[in-house]
Amino acid sequence: MALVRSHSTHKTVAWLCPLVSLLLVQFPSNVLAIQKEMTVSIAPGKVDCFYETAKAGQTIDIEYQVIDGGHGDLDISFELAEVTGRTIFADYKKSDNIHRFPVPYDAEYKFCFDNGFSRANSKTVFFELIIEREGDQEDSSWSDIDLLEGLTPEEFYEMKVQDMEDAIKRVRNNLTKARQLQDMLRSHEARDRNVAEENYFKVNVWSFFQILVMVAVGTLQVFMVKSLFDVDSRAYKLLTKL
Repeated sequence: MALVRSHSTHKTVAWLCPLVSLLLVQFPSNVLAIQKEMTVSIAPGKVDCFYETAKAGQTIDIEYQVIDGGHGDLDISFELAEVTGRTIFADYKKSDNIHRFPVPYDAEYKFCFDNGFSRANSKTVFFELIIEREGDQEDSSWSDIDLLEGLTPEEFYEMKVQDMEDAIKRVRNNLTKARQLQDMLRSHEARDRNVAEENYFKVNVWSFFQILVMVAVGTLQVFMVKSLFDVDSRAYKLLTKL
């Protein structure tokens, strides 16, 4: 009996490694139904819409942020609605927001960014859209040790493979969440950098005009003081009359 177990163990391990590799390759497409991250530019006076289909039981998560708007104008109007026209969420002139919507039935939804209120400035918007079913990322591992009794070596290793698959799912989900957080941090950094550059431009322009005014005032003062000592100048005659 010991030899049979050893042979079965060796045989199972032989196909275990390719199976794990196959799980690593094929699994990522099943983690999230839909996941999109996009950076779009909305022209002045324009509305850009995106369309996605969601099924009953899924949840729509969307987070957006205006990272550049020109001259510090960081706001956009947003609408989540069904293609039939029913509005679910609507924001007016906000710089960022997060929305979560449980889908009650199969339908097609549109996500619109409206820059119609702006006549001169285009808006750069970063948004992340996730459409998934609740419980897709929950653990489904078995924990009843009594189930191990009476199992063949092949069945035991199949359950172990299931445990490995669940572990891979958890790692994949954690990596996905970490990447999403990093993307949001990058969008915050891009917005702050754009605001800093705009403030830098304004400070430089204002400083330039101040320098021009100071030079003009200094020149005028020198001319007026010089005219006080020149009795033949028109400025001296005008000042003496005043």
